[in-house]
Amino acid sequence: MKITTFDPLIVTSKANDVINAFSSLGFEQTHAPTTSVASGDVKTVRMKNPEGYHIDIADVKEQEKDSVIIRMNVDNYDEAYDLLIKQGFKNTRGDGFVEAKSSKATTMVAPSGFTIALVEHTK
Repeated sequence: MKITTFDPLIVTSKANDVINAFSSLGFEQTHAPTTSVASGDVKTVRMKNPEGYHIDIADVKEQEKDSVIIRMNVDNYDEAYDLLIKQGFKNTRGDGFVEAKSSKATTMVAPSGFTIALVEHTK
């Protein structure tokens, strides 16, 4: 399994405010896919600064308080998932995942409490 991307993901109900804050720091939007989940559509904005750093911002209307999680894109979801489970991580969806036309993803919580958004982009 290879990690292809590793960066922060801010989950917020105030995406425009967060996007504006990072724009003022020199980040520019590179793309903004929308994913359908059980609670509705989630738009995620990916931003990059001139030095190559990335930040993702997920617009989740029912999010009461912002949270920051680690987005980890991998080339093999199943292998990464098994590795995290063996390390004691728990899937917030039970054994489930979100499958979009271009990705497979779930949220994993470490025994100590930090969170990873595990994502494999499918071709």
